[in-house]
Amino acid sequence: MRIGLVTFAFVCLSFVQLYAQSPFGRWITVDEVSGEHKAIVEIYQQDGLMFGKIVDILVGDKDILCKECPGDQKNQPLLGMVIIKSMKQQGDTWAGGEILKPENGKMYDGKIWREGDHLMVRGYLGFLYKTQQWLPFKDQ
Repeated sequence: MRIGLVTFAFVCLSFVQLYAQSPFGRWITVDEVSGEHKAIVEIYQQDGLMFGKIVDILVGDKDILCKECPGDQKNQPLLGMVIIKSMKQQGDTWAGGEILKPENGKMYDGKIWREGDHLMVRGYLGFLYKTQQWLPFKDQ
């Protein structure tokens, strides 16, 4: 009987831990059409808010500039650029901040959460949204 209760408790704790995993760390962005791995984004916390910056570009020119980006990011290198800004924790999700899509230079309202080993990154424009599934980056 005790072994059954201990096993049940262990399974429950493992299940809770799986869904409470941290979004912080390095993630591989994936092109939703081609499936190509495009960049590595480091998600970090600063002053209680979530941010994300591009730490490596996996395809194309690593020195590419963000020609379409707004404001002070215009014509700045993508490498090192902060593309996730000021997300606030809301339970198991982070929202209320902005996500920059460097390809078109547009800022979107954002929401980020974990689903198993994946990071779900959603950008909103009004009632329309698109969700990307990012993969964990594992150092080789």
